[in-house]
Amino acid sequence: MSRHERVEEAIKKEVSLIIHDELKDPRIGFVTVTRVELSKDLRNAKIFYSVLGKEEASKKTKLALDSALGFIRSLVAQRINLRFATELMFEEDHSTEYSVKIQEVLNEIKEKLPPSSAGETDPDA
Repeated sequence: MSRHERVEEAIKKEVSLIIHDELKDPRIGFVTVTRVELSKDLRNAKIFYSVLGKEEASKKTKLALDSALGFIRSLVAQRINLRFATELMFEEDHSTEYSVKIQEVLNEIKEKLPPSSAGETDPDA
């Protein structure tokens, strides 16, 4: 694992811990940090997260995370030994919602298929 990947993982871990353990903002919903994209010079990090719940919970969480950005950045800088404090930016990750939607569509298609083509192999044969 390269240094770049180790720093990405460290930032992901620390931001997750900070969000869950240190932030007391009631606007923050159930947040999962999904991944971190770090610039080559390690100065900028885009933190992708997902929120469990409706769009309203997602909007409130985004506002809370953005308002706590300076606090989160300072804690990450203290905990990760780099020469400078990495700039952080939060971006919602919609990939989970997208995969759920794809699964729903696939299930609908499967229900519409005639029974003979739904199961191509017969386990009793």
